[in-house]
Amino acid sequence: MKVVVGLGNPGREYENTRHNVGFAVIGALSRRSGGTRPIAKFQAELTEIRLGSDKVVLVCPLTYMNRSGTTIGPLVAFYKLPLEDLMVVCDDLSLPLGKIRLRAQGSSGGQKGLQDAIRVLGSDTFPRLRLGIGATPVGWETADFVLSRFSAEETTVVQQAVVTAADAVESWVNSGLSATMNKFN
Repeated sequence: MKVVVGLGNPGREYENTRHNVGFAVIGALSRRSGGTRPIAKFQAELTEIRLGSDKVVLVCPLTYMNRSGTTIGPLVAFYKLPLEDLMVVCDDLSLPLGKIRLRAQGSSGGQKGLQDAIRVLGSDTFPRLRLGIGATPVGWETADFVLSRFSAEETTVVQQAVVTAADAVESWVNSGLSATMNKFN
């Protein structure tokens, strides 16, 4: 079994914001794979899909970005999940808009949701997929930028990146992290 956690903020006011690209990837995976009706558990919405012979639990924490570990820690403990079977999907300010990057482990890079997951798990040795949202423009506060919506032009780029990120998650489940990193990074 694999678990894929898409980071974001719950609520209509945060839909389609830069910070919610993790939720968008979870939604894309659920739609393309016939996900089950979401259930509330671990302060999150969980959906199950099958990719090949693997059961995959898709997770959207409802704890808000900066408290994502509140969902991830208990979920990992409940499923007795080895950290290599957990994938966290999040936005990244340091990547160009629409670029994705997979890593097996590493620091949070300042991403607060990822930082909270690392803190709660006591480890940074789990796969993560970052989706570039572009750098904070001059004159903007970072918090305002990550909570802003994409322009029409940016939306086209991000929608394609979400599809590519969902493809990468499927590849990770079916072919492993090394092969997926070689293909998508």
